[in-house]
Amino acid sequence: MSDEQDLDFTRPAKSEIYDAALARRCFEVLGSMQSIAQGQPFFTAGEASERMYLLLEGEVSLIRERKLLDVVKPGEVFGEMAAITRQPRSATAIARSACRAVYLDARQFQQAIQRTPEFALMLMSILINRLRLTDALARMTRSIPDWKGGRESHLFDAQTVRDFAAALPERPPLRVLAEHVIFAEGDSAVFMYIVLSGRVAISIRSKVVEMVGPGGVFGEMALVDQSARAATAKAETACSLLAINRSDFLALVRGKPAFGVSLLQALAERLRYMTSGG
Repeated sequence: MSDEQDLDFTRPAKSEIYDAALARRCFEVLGSMQSIAQGQPFFTAGEASERMYLLLEGEVSLIRERKLLDVVKPGEVFGEMAAITRQPRSATAIARSACRAVYLDARQFQQAIQRTPEFALMLMSILINRLRLTDALARMTRSIPDWKGGRESHLFDAQTVRDFAAALPERPPLRVLAEHVIFAEGDSAVFMYIVLSGRVAISIRSKVVEMVGPGGVFGEMALVDQSARAATAKAETACSLLAINRSDFLALVRGKPAFGVSLLQALAERLRYMTSGG
């Protein structure tokens, strides 16, 4: 079996945050059941569908451009990217055997986050697991995408950022000089950061993959799954940053569902970018 085949893009990350039973309850309380016959699609690439699924029975193939990406097993979530980003499907999901699943549409997904903010944390752990696997594959195949002067990442507007800063008065803005390395690949994580002013370059093996501007966030992956940093963050210009530790991060997700949804959207867009090749 090849290294690429060994990468499982659907299995939830091992995390104290992920609770399979809670995920199932979120789907079953608000969602709808669907049965798909063997060989039939749940959705196809390019389709404007906003459903995300939790597979209960059977197996599902995820296919892009006639290439098998992965096989979804019972208890695993798939199709969440379209529900989070509301963009067309980037892959096709075909039932390998007769399947039964429960799905949430975009409206039900928002309701699930409002009712159970921990659901956002569980989805983050899934997306981060996939991002780390995508990063590992890009390193093996030397196909790390290059930012090449693309647009800056901005997640929150100025007023929202001010609100977050006001909620953390004990932590004044962290000021760093241009060219300062905020953290490096392999470092342990203590904080995630919101950029108040300036620009931060995110790089993997010295190749810039993202430029984060005011209102953008970085460093949240390692804070969620408590793994080593997957990338290096370096100040492109003099910067002012709001540092958020794990406790504050979890409180924000649980107390402000919109914060969790915004981070999910940012992670989904990052994953879409990393899998597109840039």
